[in-house]
Amino acid sequence: MSRTMKAVQYRRVGDQPEVVEVDVPEPGPGQILLEVDAAGVCHSDIAVMSWPEESFPYSLPMTLGHEGVGTVSALGPGTYSCSVGDRMAVYGPQGCGRCHMCSQGKENYCDYADQLGIRPPGLGAPGAMAEYMLVNRERHLVPLGDLDPVEAAPLTDAGLTPYHAIKKSLPKLVGGSRAVVIGTGGLGHVAVQLLRALSPAEVIAVDVSEQKLELAHRIGAHRTVISDESAPDRIRELTNGFGAEVVLDCVGNSATTTIAAKCTRAESDLTVVGIGGGAVPVGFGTTPFEVSVSAPYWGSRSELIEVLELARAGAVRVHVDSFGLDETPEVYERFHRGEIPGRAVIVP
Repeated sequence: MSRTMKAVQYRRVGDQPEVVEVDVPEPGPGQILLEVDAAGVCHSDIAVMSWPEESFPYSLPMTLGHEGVGTVSALGPGTYSCSVGDRMAVYGPQGCGRCHMCSQGKENYCDYADQLGIRPPGLGAPGAMAEYMLVNRERHLVPLGDLDPVEAAPLTDAGLTPYHAIKKSLPKLVGGSRAVVIGTGGLGHVAVQLLRALSPAEVIAVDVSEQKLELAHRIGAHRTVISDESAPDRIRELTNGFGAEVVLDCVGNSATTTIAAKCTRAESDLTVVGIGGGAVPVGFGTTPFEVSVSAPYWGSRSELIEVLELARAGAVRVHVDSFGLDETPEVYERFHRGEIPGRAVIVP
């Protein structure tokens, strides 16, 4: 007789997520069943649930949650290095494991994931907002060790994604440089800490919320600026009229990408980390000379290992509010309204 569990599912396009009863999955060959310890709530989920039916890419119903940490509960047939009882973080952007990108640990940029229908947990495949979740390959698990699972769960995306962006720009984050972080909520407040841990750059935090700016200052931002039409001028004042060497837009809507572009200087990096639907025009005369603009997707498996090591060393800590599984639909509404300053985490 099959066991059942609670799960948070997006069931119909346009509806709110629901807490439902579903069967506990059984692990097949090479698969690992995790008892979920914590699952992060992300703005990406809200973006997905706002897509119209005609362009919705996933099958429904879909169990949400692409930031997951859990304890190994059962192992399918096969040979494993992990054991029942081990606590693991889930690497979300899973690929084929065989292509050129995957061979470098960059499964986030797998050449064949779309072609093969490989989807990340919570973004097409059943996710972590449930009492149990199935992981298809052991390589998609990273040992958590003694890290607090509630604080660690958001690191698998809200930590990994800005870490990937910052690591790419480290050659420009030298003594005397400036880095601007636009949006200091879930992603941005982690980005501030990572910049302080990894570079000597002066960090300027930008947000519409005084509460979030206060958090950014408390965790290491040197300067804070209210995000409005005057923000680029204020940032130029703080950078001797030049602009910043690195700009991270952790919101990514049309308003923030406009601000971000106006904060750059010649040869700077502008990374649109958030997925708010905005874009940055690139061409002669639109930005300072040789500004590099990129929009990353998650990070590599090795980078997740590095992020967890930074957390273990105390260099980064996610500001979290935890909630029960039954509270999740309300939490999404509060998260969407900006009422949660850091990261919301669901604890089944």
